[in-house]
Amino acid sequence: MQRDSGLYGSIIVGLPDGESEPFAYDYDRNIILNDWYHNSTTEQAVGLSKVPFQWIGEPQSLLIHGRGRFNCSSLSVPSSDPGLCNTTNPDCIPFRLIVVPGKTYRLRVSSLTSLSALSFQIEGHKLTVVEADGHYVEPFVVQNLFIYSGETYSVLVKADQDPTTNYWITSNIVSRPAPNNPGQGVLVYYPNHPRRSPPTIPPAAPVWNDSRPRMAQSQAIKARRGYIHTPPAVSDRVIVFLNTQNELNGRRRWSVNNVSFTHPLTPYLIALKHNLTHAFDQNPPPDGYDFLNYDIYERHPNANTTSSNGIYRLNFNSTVDVILQNANTMNPNNSETHPWHLHGHDFWVLGYGEGKFDMFNDPNKYNLVNPIMKNTVPVHPFGWTALRFKADNPGAWSFHCHIESHLFMGMGVVFAEGIEKVGKLPSSIMGCGQTQGL
Repeated sequence: MQRDSGLYGSIIVGLPDGESEPFAYDYDRNIILNDWYHNSTTEQAVGLSKVPFQWIGEPQSLLIHGRGRFNCSSLSVPSSDPGLCNTTNPDCIPFRLIVVPGKTYRLRVSSLTSLSALSFQIEGHKLTVVEADGHYVEPFVVQNLFIYSGETYSVLVKADQDPTTNYWITSNIVSRPAPNNPGQGVLVYYPNHPRRSPPTIPPAAPVWNDSRPRMAQSQAIKARRGYIHTPPAVSDRVIVFLNTQNELNGRRRWSVNNVSFTHPLTPYLIALKHNLTHAFDQNPPPDGYDFLNYDIYERHPNANTTSSNGIYRLNFNSTVDVILQNANTMNPNNSETHPWHLHGHDFWVLGYGEGKFDMFNDPNKYNLVNPIMKNTVPVHPFGWTALRFKADNPGAWSFHCHIESHLFMGMGVVFAEGIEKVGKLPSSIMGCGQTQGL
């Protein structure tokens, strides 16, 4: 959970010399979105592990490229730091994006939130989505860009509004009933003064629990013509992951197919390469759940939940389908959005749906013509998401919910493939668990 403390950034990879992108723009800007907690990650982790369970709550601030605001009147005890709530302090200036009238800007927007799903918008300006997770998108226009933790998008914005005024940039929490505490920045038209506030109130946020526009955006993302990587027509293996919230020994956990993930003391790659069979559970986790009898809309006690650090072993170069199935949490009539992130691979997003995935009919609806490739994908409340990838990268790879507290509480799995193709491991990485002396 260290990322929640600010351990994050962006790496932008340029094109090789002589190659150009399929869209034009004048300037390139980078924007990181995040949420910010006053409690340390250690304090959060202690609460998540307590009996009774203590949830981390909603973030105190939403940050736009490292800048945000906090309502100091909510402090029960005034801060002893005189600069903390001093709005004239330069550190309290909101994020400013200065633009030249008439120019087109490529905004590389990344979400590194620890919890929050966000809606990002620029007052009075349309956002044209052109890239997602490093792959070109058939362009489409949105007013609000819905973005989940771990995702990256490029949007084109033209500075084509009244240049005598400035405009709000906002991020708002969706999918959770969070307090109205939006992230705020300002789009500044040059040569307006950077500290001039827009004359309007910030634009209204989307309705937090209306998942229809978020589902519509997910379904609208297709690979751009001329840049389509066609997926294999069939898969060699299908794994269905039922996402549920459970209690295990009195502790609140997240589980996949009723198994809550725990990390072993010995790193997987070393254990697999050196055949340390006692370093983790050798029994594989289940490939599915009781599809016929499990009601995803019902609050289940899931009393038989177990924990395990077992892994999914994939045949090298095989094609794997993963179905993410959302369900009700421990709270009645509640299902949360989960952004799932795969290390070491990009995958094809074959489709989304509402309700329970129908293993007999829904595969016939897969998009095998122009699916986008991504490395992070949401599964929407009471819905499902289908993806396909090639197990062609030797190693042990994590696949997990990108919400920090959910992964901490067990919402993840590990895939292993082609371990025999991994070269000799350096001695410098030894020292944890059973690796000492190797």
